[in-house]
Amino acid sequence: LAKSDVALETRAFLNLAIPLAIAQVAQFAVSFVDTIMMGHLGTASLAAGGLASGTFQMALTVITGFVMSVGVLAAEAYGADKKHRLTGLARQGLWLSLLLAVPFMLLLTQMTSVLTFLQQPATVVNLAQRYYSGIAFGVLPALGFAMLRGYLSAFSLAGVVTGVVAIGTAFNIACNYVLGFGKFGFPRLGLLGLGIGSSLSLWLMLLLFSLYILRHPELNQYQFWRGWQYPNRKILRRLATVGAPISLTLILELGMFTTLAFMAGSLGTEVLAAHQISFQVIALIFMVPIGMSQAVTTRVGLWFGRGDISGARRAGLVAAGAVAIFLGVSAIALFTFRPLLIGLFIDRQDARSAEVVAIAMNLLLIASMSQVPDGVQRVVMSALYGLQDTRVPVILSAIAFWGIGITSGYVLCFLVGWDAVGLWIGQYTGSAVAGAMFIGRFYSLTRRRFSSAGR
Repeated sequence: LAKSDVALETRAFLNLAIPLAIAQVAQFAVSFVDTIMMGHLGTASLAAGGLASGTFQMALTVITGFVMSVGVLAAEAYGADKKHRLTGLARQGLWLSLLLAVPFMLLLTQMTSVLTFLQQPATVVNLAQRYYSGIAFGVLPALGFAMLRGYLSAFSLAGVVTGVVAIGTAFNIACNYVLGFGKFGFPRLGLLGLGIGSSLSLWLMLLLFSLYILRHPELNQYQFWRGWQYPNRKILRRLATVGAPISLTLILELGMFTTLAFMAGSLGTEVLAAHQISFQVIALIFMVPIGMSQAVTTRVGLWFGRGDISGARRAGLVAAGAVAIFLGVSAIALFTFRPLLIGLFIDRQDARSAEVVAIAMNLLLIASMSQVPDGVQRVVMSALYGLQDTRVPVILSAIAFWGIGITSGYVLCFLVGWDAVGLWIGQYTGSAVAGAMFIGRFYSLTRRRFSSAGR
């Protein structure tokens, strides 16, 4: 790879990745802030609300995989100079968001039965359902925002996302404080109030983002917001063909984390609370690789649309290197500041919290040693999406996350007796194996296509 080409690609990648990563961190801060405030409602609320918030975010991420197909196909169309396709993609992406949101919202209102079936404690079930009921109204704006964000990434218009999400996050903190704790004359709604506050912030972000799109001069020629277009089966089928494998891959990956969370819940409230604290910290850090993964999908997709596989490979390698550097630094910080991070959620000086603190310290130690391979696997997987290679990663994910991750976590936790530590070692083992297989797939695919192009 020529140094000048790598430098140009690095600059283009970072110009897109940095705003997306900042926005992703700020958007996740909605859940992060919720969890911190849950801790001030009590240990039971932290355990139940953390479980509810974490599973909601995971489920939303999986469903968002479907609308991610809009960004994948938009990047290809933009790179191939077939911009006439972009209007239809955006309109049908909005229809897809609506079709996905309705059943998900209904499911959230009935989570009591699901949690009871999964043998969660009655206190956890009742408190968690309050949060689910409040956050259900935020599903539609969350999907619409995600779809439009991917769409604009094809135009390299990612900077606005940062500002919009920052405003939404600040609004969320204010709503949570008022509704969750009953300030300024409002009733104290607890977890229900936190869920409602998060929903309101998601609606605000969608509104602000929509206003930006309406007023941006470069987007005037597409005007997908003007006129009416019924659902188009051909375009929706294409979006589903690309998006369904992405969602299935996310189900396999995030399903592993969710399953392990329920396993942690079966070990007791203290273990579940420690698991949720640790998971929230790791998830916040991991928002940066997720933002980078959105950028690499766009960059690889643009090169793929132009028929330049050499450029696509370069984009993938640059992204993998960038995320490895970031997570290497963050791993050191995570190891160093574990006590401080845990203290954001729970009083470390309280003797009643000693067991939770001790468990969380061990879990974050494991996480600090596993950051780099976990982040690289996500970015390389997204690079495969840019090549529209979405089906093979499903098979590789099934092997890594469930065949290895869940199995080893269960064995180490319940058979070896390592409890939550065993669960976390298992989940990161699965992620590392997935990363190795994704890298092999990306290298093989770009080499084969590179060779067939005669370059």
